[in-house]
Amino acid sequence: MDDGFLASCESIEKHLEKTLCAKQNLYRFRLGRPCATPGAISEMERLEIMPGALLLRHVTLDQGSLDDEDQDHNVYAAQTKGDDRERVFSAFTIADAKFWVITEADRSVTTILLPSEY
Repeated sequence: MDDGFLASCESIEKHLEKTLCAKQNLYRFRLGRPCATPGAISEMERLEIMPGALLLRHVTLDQGSLDDEDQDHNVYAAQTKGDDRERVFSAFTIADAKFWVITEADRSVTTILLPSEY
């Protein structure tokens, strides 16, 4: 993974902590360490998408391309605590690209990836 991208994600995460959403307590769960797969990095660069935009949509539980059942599960997963925690999954279609964003159940890492990289 590109070290520049990781540094960018870390600075974006710090920036997200200072946003209006954070001040209004709209973040629904902790992201952990942000990272992305090579394919997702390439697509974000091609489409000039900032990873922070996807992370912000994810952490505020933007429904994106999810159906209602998957969205309801995300709301539930974001509220789970301790050993009962579940991962949070988002799907976003931007232009001709599909992105998945997954926060692991232990909230240690959030990964931006393409469906083909799962």
